[in-house]
Amino acid sequence: MKRTLLLGLAVSAFAVFSSDAQIERLTLSSMVEKTDDALMAEIVDREVIRIDHPVDGPELYFTHLTLEGTSLRTEEPARIVVTFAGGFIDDENGAWNSEAPSAADTAIGNRIVAFYKHLDNMGGDLEANALYASHGGLYRTVDTPKGVVVLGRGAGYAIDSNVRADELGASIKTLAKPEEL
Repeated sequence: MKRTLLLGLAVSAFAVFSSDAQIERLTLSSMVEKTDDALMAEIVDREVIRIDHPVDGPELYFTHLTLEGTSLRTEEPARIVVTFAGGFIDDENGAWNSEAPSAADTAIGNRIVAFYKHLDNMGGDLEANALYASHGGLYRTVDTPKGVVVLGRGAGYAIDSNVRADELGASIKTLAKPEEL
């Protein structure tokens, strides 16, 4: 547990002091502009991997979420794996990341909206579709009598208040550049 806590603190410290790290306030428009796509999807698999890298260091943990759903930009069916830093393989092996989505948010079977961007190297030479803004790129959904609603996360998040999924999809499609569709 101490090693995990120290690793988590080291990862957090790196994020704070790295010149690339920053807390980013996002609007839906800026999120759409900065990402490759957004999926309305179900989480069908979750896997945590460990990478020991000669330059980036040992014990780099990443969580892969396999999503099956529909692109909100193109309305095409999609099966995509999105990845974020952190996660636990078991009780002894893993790293906590304060920016990662919660275990409850990433449970298999959850229906979510996920924004992602392809990165050539997330660390440890891992090429993946990164969950954009970590937990800020994942939004849970709920079924209501008026349809599926995407749960907002408050001021500073791309989806700040609850919105019907069909309205969100229409907004994303409008905001996406025509050449991206």
